[in-house]
Amino acid sequence: MTAPLPRPRTRTLFAAGAGLSLAAALALTGAGTATAGTASAADAASTTVTPAGHSFTATLNGKATFKAGSVTVTCTVSSSAPSDGSANNRIPDAPGNHNASGPVSNDINPPSFTGCTTSMPGVKAAVETSGTWTVAMQNGDPIVATLGMPAAGFKLTTTGLASCTVTAAPTGPATLPAVFTNGDADNPSQITLTNAPAPVKVEGGFGCPTAAKTSAFSAVYDVTDVTDPASRVLVGE
Repeated sequence: MTAPLPRPRTRTLFAAGAGLSLAAALALTGAGTATAGTASAADAASTTVTPAGHSFTATLNGKATFKAGSVTVTCTVSSSAPSDGSANNRIPDAPGNHNASGPVSNDINPPSFTGCTTSMPGVKAAVETSGTWTVAMQNGDPIVATLGMPAAGFKLTTTGLASCTVTAAPTGPATLPAVFTNGDADNPSQITLTNAPAPVKVEGGFGCPTAAKTSAFSAVYDVTDVTDPASRVLVGE
């Protein structure tokens, strides 16, 4: 049976940044502990994520676009899924799935990215991710989410006429602001990132945007319940 849609409460959304951009469809992804929202914990609304204890997958819905300087990289496949022997990609058991005055977070496996191409003739691209990521949800209107990335947990490399390496969160963990949208009987829940800022380090020679210090990450992921495909992962009070 599909879980009932929770009633949202009002909350202010993060401002998003610009730089390296990933425009996509996302069902995804998380890392260590992340904090959602801009208000203090005392101002935060009550948050409950359901169904408690269920595992979930985040799957790219469409294509993802990464941009660094004048170079655009587009990836068509991305996902973060549960794995045997790991508690990642799992909503906390009750009462851990509820926070009376703040977000609920959990670890997720690093999202994979394949099917990547670049806007430059003769240049190929590949994305490597590592470490434990996190995703946090804070009830509100809209529902604020944060994607946590571990230090150096995302690395984009190009080869061919331009050989570059772009490392996100090069010196420490980074959190990327997002919006969570509850699904319904016909549509999955989604996490959307729009120009979410993250620090980057760009290395390489000719054609590499080595002056870039920040990035913008945009994406949309469908979040689906693996434990019970008929249910929806929902955020409410």
